[in-house]
Amino acid sequence: MEDSFAFIIHPIDPKRDVSRKYPTLGKLPAWLIDYLSLFFPPVFISEIKGICSKANGRSLKGWFVACPLTPTRMVTLPPAVVYKKIIQTGQYAEKLGARLLGLGAFTSVVGDGGITISQNLDIPVTTGDSLTVAMAVRAIREAAQIMGTFLESAKVAIIGATGAIGSVCANMLAPDVRQLLLIGRRQEKLNEVAASARKRGCQDVILSSDMAQLHEAHLIITVTSAVESIIEAKHLRPGAIVCDVARPRDISRQVAEQRPDVLVIEGGMVEVPGPVDFGFNFGFPPKMAYACMAETMVLALEQKYESYTLGKDIKLSQVVTIDKIADKHGFKLGGFRSFERAVTDDEIAQIKACYLPNHAKNNSQFRSNGQPAIS
Repeated sequence: MEDSFAFIIHPIDPKRDVSRKYPTLGKLPAWLIDYLSLFFPPVFISEIKGICSKANGRSLKGWFVACPLTPTRMVTLPPAVVYKKIIQTGQYAEKLGARLLGLGAFTSVVGDGGITISQNLDIPVTTGDSLTVAMAVRAIREAAQIMGTFLESAKVAIIGATGAIGSVCANMLAPDVRQLLLIGRRQEKLNEVAASARKRGCQDVILSSDMAQLHEAHLIITVTSAVESIIEAKHLRPGAIVCDVARPRDISRQVAEQRPDVLVIEGGMVEVPGPVDFGFNFGFPPKMAYACMAETMVLALEQKYESYTLGKDIKLSQVVTIDKIADKHGFKLGGFRSFERAVTDDEIAQIKACYLPNHAKNNSQFRSNGQPAIS
C-alpha cells in the first residue's frame, strides 16, 4: 500500500486565503465569507507530490483538504458543529486514500485538541504540535545566536505558556536560560509549568497574565489561539526577538511598521526534502511548509501510522523523538520569514544597528563571573 497522508487547512485570513483558491469568492466582504463558511462542504485543495526521504529514498503521496470554517466561526460556533465540519473533512481525506491525517491551525486546538476527531475517523490523526515545538525552539536559538543574544543571560517569555506547545517550549529552554517569564490565564496550569521548568534547571521563573511585563524579555515565543493580534509595538524592548508560532498571528503588523529595532520571525517553518510540489500557493517559498504539516509527512515517511500528537498534553520525549526522525529524513529548519517575506542578512544587520550601535562591542564583553553581557 502506498504511503500517503492528508493535511487539513482552513481560511485564516478569509479574503486572502479564499482568493487563493476561488478569486471571485475572495472579492466578497470578509463578514460574508465568514458567514457563508458554515455552509460550504469540505474542499479539495491540491495533490502534493515529490516528497522524498533523504534516508531511504521513500516517497509520499499527499493532499491538502480544506475545512471551510474561519477562525471566528471555530471559536463561536458550538463545539459539536465545529467537530462535525472537521470530521467531514477528515472523511473526505479518507476517501482520497490518506492513511494519516494532520490538523492545521484552529482545527488542531478546537475542543480537546484532536481527540474527538480521531475517535470519529478510521485513520490516525496528529496535530503536528510536537514538531512545531522542536522547530520553534530551534528557530529562537538560531535567531538568538545570529543576533548575538546569549541564552544563559537572557530573559525568555513564553506567551500561551499553559498550552500544549507553550508549556513544552518552556521546559525545553529552561536548562539554558537565566529567567523565564510565563504568560497565561490559567493560574493552576501556570504553576505546574513553572514547577516543571524549575526542575529542568531554571530557578528564576515569573508567572503573569500582564502583557506589560513582556517589555523586559529579550526572547519571546508566542503561541496562543487568539483570533486577533495581542502583541503590539509598545510591548517590546529594543533588540527583542519574537518567534510567532500562532496562526492567526499573535503579533500585530504594526510592529513591523513601527519597530525597526526588533526581529520578528514566523515559528515552525520547515524545508521539506525532495522536489516538492504542493500544488497550491499558501504563501511560502518552494519546498517550505509549516512544522505541523511536516510532522504529518515525517510520520508517513517513517511509516509510523499512529495518532502521534493529540490532546492538550505533549511529552518532551515526543518532541525529541519526532525531531530526530525529521532530521533523519532530511527535514530542516527553513530560513527566517516575517509577515510573508524572507528576512535577509542585511535586515538583521539593520535591526542590530537600530537598537545597539555598538552591539558587537557590548556582546564581546563578559562579566567578572564569566557570563556574557546582554542589554
